[in-house]
Amino acid sequence: MTAAKKKTDNLTAALLETADGMRKAGLLDKATHEKITLRHLGAASLPQQRPISPQQIRGLRERARMSQAVFAHHLNVTVGYVSQLERGIKRPTGPALALLNVIQRNGIKAIL
Repeated sequence: MTAAKKKTDNLTAALLETADGMRKAGLLDKATHEKITLRHLGAASLPQQRPISPQQIRGLRERARMSQAVFAHHLNVTVGYVSQLERGIKRPTGPALALLNVIQRNGIKAIL
């Protein structure tokens, strides 16, 4: 890492810490604080997408007490795709994997 890049990273970290403190103290409203972009936060602040096994996918659906059709509707995928995921024929990727990770972390209500 170059000296200029390291200096920028340190400055960004200090500014983010200040913004968090201002938010906690009530000096910065929620809307303004949420305008901090990923460019400021960096990719490390994004939740990591973990692979999900077919058994875990079926478990998520069953805990939500949903049929494959209803689950597919909420994920905006086809029933056939949900079936293939649960049988292990396909592995979830992209937005479907992201939604499944959200459901796994926060429950089905997080996407309803």
